[in-house]
Amino acid sequence: MPLIEVKVIENVFTPAQKTQMVKKLTDAMVEIEGENLRSVTTVIVEEVRSGDWAMGGKPLSSNEVKAIAAGKG
Repeated sequence: MPLIEVKVIENVFTPAQKTQMVKKLTDAMVEIEGENLRSVTTVIVEEVRSGDWAMGGKPLSSNEVKAIAAGKG
């Protein structure tokens, strides 16, 4: 049974965006494995507290991630 774990920084993605992630990731696995495994494909979206995620030794906040996504970072 496939398990897909996605970690994101809190308050960056809306509930609708997280739902979209779950659907698209499930669809991608089903495309590889076949439709029969859709019902047993599990996706977990886990939010990491703002500031508890770091890149290059620098903690990132939710606002910094949003700025990067907007092309301002």
